[in-house]
Amino acid sequence: MKRIPQLAAVALSALACTRPAAAQEWPTRALTLVVPFAAGGPADTVARILAPGISEQLGQQVVIENVGGSGGMTGAARVAKAAPDGYQLVLGNLGTHAANQTFYKTPLNAASDFTPIILIAQTPLVLLARNDLPADDLPRFIAYAKTNQARMQYGSGGVGSASHLGSALLNTAIGVKVTHVPYRGAAPAMQDLIAGRIDYQCPDTPIAIPQIESKMVKAIAVLTRDRSPGLPAVASAHEQGLANFDAANWFAFFFPKGTPAAIVQKLHAAVVATLEGSGVKSRMQEIGADVTPPQRRSPEYLQRFIEGEIDKWAGPIKASGAAIEN
Repeated sequence: MKRIPQLAAVALSALACTRPAAAQEWPTRALTLVVPFAAGGPADTVARILAPGISEQLGQQVVIENVGGSGGMTGAARVAKAAPDGYQLVLGNLGTHAANQTFYKTPLNAASDFTPIILIAQTPLVLLARNDLPADDLPRFIAYAKTNQARMQYGSGGVGSASHLGSALLNTAIGVKVTHVPYRGAAPAMQDLIAGRIDYQCPDTPIAIPQIESKMVKAIAVLTRDRSPGLPAVASAHEQGLANFDAANWFAFFFPKGTPAAIVQKLHAAVVATLEGSGVKSRMQEIGADVTPPQRRSPEYLQRFIEGEIDKWAGPIKASGAAIEN
């Protein structure tokens, strides 16, 4: 009978030793990377650029699974509820891990229900206007919008899309109320901007760059604090007088809450090595995605970033009056 406590102590000690060992041996099988949007979009493209390099670094296959629905909430929630063993992660973005906290009534907390891994890249939002709008820079655009806001319209790829959020943040910052025209995706919104049926919109760079290069629309400002490498000739909102304005879609990796730190560190190192690998940065730039600099890549930075993004977008979303029913 006296041996029972001793055996229990040995068992607990063995269990404690097993957990770090399991983390050190990870991964021993394929990983599932959940992209919470349909195949072919910007998020899916970013995932497919990175997956081969991460697979090579880890020595295990990274399987991409597109789990769309509810603005990315379906896929994000699936990963949040998964076992924290390092075999399932999600590619989150502005919608899934910031804006949706305000748009949706959801028990999912983006700031506390995930383990942050790394902020990968951002796709700056760009203020585009119809070609015949009488403003060629941001100060003139602001003056025009303030005078004509009652009869202006801005378009977006739908309520809750990055282009909607960017326009809502811009309108709040410059103090105008303009009618929102949501479309069923970015393509029809861009078609109507080219045709002059709407006055402006704020898509991200993968959508904006081809139209700017073909001179189908007028580029007013890149809506990040600094210029985008993908659009070096377009001045930022900050340098045109809208101090510290920053609006971009972005992409980051998250594990479920409680994933061991050793696993997080190992995947983080694999992603960094992939980002610095041959050709990845250039491929990202080709699609209009700016790879984040080293000082913005730590898990700790991503945690602070998410908390700040949730707060930053809550005000403009509420001010826009937009809502999405679950």
